[in-house]
Amino acid sequence: MKLLVNPSPEKWQKHLARPAMQTKKIKKIIKPIFEKVARTGDKALRKFAQEYDHVQLDSLLVSQEEMQAAAAQLSPELIKAIALAKSNIEKFHAAQATPDLVVEVMPGVTCSRKSVPIQRVGLYIPGGTAPLFSTVLMLGVPAQLAGCREVVLCTPTNRKGEIHPAILYTAQLVGITKVVKIGGAQAIAALTFGTESVPKVDKIFGPGNQYVTAAKQEATKYGVAIDMPAGPSEVLVYADETAIPAFVAADLLSQAEHGVDSQVVLVTPSEKFAQKVLAEIIGQLETLPRKEIAAKALANSCAVILEDQATAIALINEYAPEHLILAVKKEEEVAKQIHSAGSVFLGNYSPEAAGDYASGTNHTLPTSGYARNYSGVSLDSFVKKITYQKISPKGLKALGPAVEMLAANEQLDAHKQAVSIRLEHLKRIKK
Repeated sequence: MKLLVNPSPEKWQKHLARPAMQTKKIKKIIKPIFEKVARTGDKALRKFAQEYDHVQLDSLLVSQEEMQAAAAQLSPELIKAIALAKSNIEKFHAAQATPDLVVEVMPGVTCSRKSVPIQRVGLYIPGGTAPLFSTVLMLGVPAQLAGCREVVLCTPTNRKGEIHPAILYTAQLVGITKVVKIGGAQAIAALTFGTESVPKVDKIFGPGNQYVTAAKQEATKYGVAIDMPAGPSEVLVYADETAIPAFVAADLLSQAEHGVDSQVVLVTPSEKFAQKVLAEIIGQLETLPRKEIAAKALANSCAVILEDQATAIALINEYAPEHLILAVKKEEEVAKQIHSAGSVFLGNYSPEAAGDYASGTNHTLPTSGYARNYSGVSLDSFVKKITYQKISPKGLKALGPAVEMLAANEQLDAHKQAVSIRLEHLKRIKK
């Protein structure tokens, strides 16, 4: 990790730049994948599975037998942990439901709004270097609570054509019955266009590598919505002398092990504290099975010394981290000043890993600075808000003249006439 001491605000963007995506190169790879899947459907998916995942698939769909066999391959302890995580995620997301809104804005004019589930959603679950069965909970639970009619899960297999049993078990637990053995950009293309085996969906959710991220953005060109343009994972830890260096190092490493293109940032007022954290990172790194991945991510990362708290908060909001840990004095007061972060963890005993798995909040969050204008996944992500209005004859008599005036001044005479013709009708009825 680089060590930066009181860098000027003008250089923050340069020093904290995320690992660059090779956008043009990735788009050149993504476009023909989309074209082939759109043109030849399942045939293209089988070809890409062989080419990219080195597996020959007889069936693209997971069978009921495979789904039912998954539980027997998991330990009772893991099943219990999944159940606890599911319970917390359900409680927090169920509490996000809002009642229908009905307001009589003036006598005879009633406006209302209600949530309607998105009918068909696709969930992308990474399964390469780390099978993220926790993401099945994070996406499957709110989809189920929202009442989405059709939920399709796509995830890559190993070279034997198998999906990690924890992914299959968790999918079954949240009521997902259609699981597709396809990963990468080709999975996103399949959900975008639909194939013989994969239904076309209305919205695609889920994290992924740079190719999946680019593919999701490509999908939006074809009328399919996405949760957010999320990319490689990241965390920023703001810590002072009240923090515990070993905890901070562990939090930084927990994100660094996600992938070589992840980024972690430490912000602290003390260079002495930063050095303690860096020493802890070196020691803890050696014990990790994924230390080579984490080490490469650390090369994209830095520790920033900022003695002034106001300046530190300004840097945090400018960086807009996916995950933000506040291990400082009066962390709740500091949290009130944060306006750009995906999810915030308060105090020494709130590790980011808890939110990744089981605290109840969602771990599908905006990265790459998108926390400035995107929220993380929630129950709202799986619904649409539809508004309604009902106007009585009395209400139209009161409201109509204003609508006529507004329409006439916008020179939209048909709009004016749609009101005028009704008002004339009401006059005739009265006579």
